[in-house]
Amino acid sequence: MKILIATDGSKFSEAAVEKICQMINIAENIEIEIASAYEMPIMAVGAPYELPTGYNPALENELKQLTGYSVSQAERQIREHFPDSQVNVTTKILCGTPKQAIVQEAEEWGADLIVVGSHGYGFWERMVLGSVSNAIVHHAPCSVLVVRN
Repeated sequence: MKILIATDGSKFSEAAVEKICQMINIAENIEIEIASAYEMPIMAVGAPYELPTGYNPALENELKQLTGYSVSQAERQIREHFPDSQVNVTTKILCGTPKQAIVQEAEEWGADLIVVGSHGYGFWERMVLGSVSNAIVHHAPCSVLVVRN
């Protein structure tokens, strides 16, 4: 079974990792991929006919590092939960909107299950902020486990 864990480094993602660790038996043939996505912000144009500030490599590097930290924390959490086993865990840092990047990665990797935490937003928060877990549920090529904290 191939399990894709989507993380953003939040306490909700940590709860999702903890839940899947409780549910699986690592002796089974299980592959785990931990993925997180970062999105480059849109560069605004200052005044009419002014060029956008453009690509910022320092910003992208910082976003990659923060995303990498989230992924490594989730990996550490899994390895601590299964200290004496050779857990088959890989990690991936994705660039793009998390909603789309996670679904695309699940398709390309052939995931059987996506595990994602839920921030528990109500209707109005979802309208303003969007919901990654909701989008994944509706567009995933496989089953999705949404863990509420």
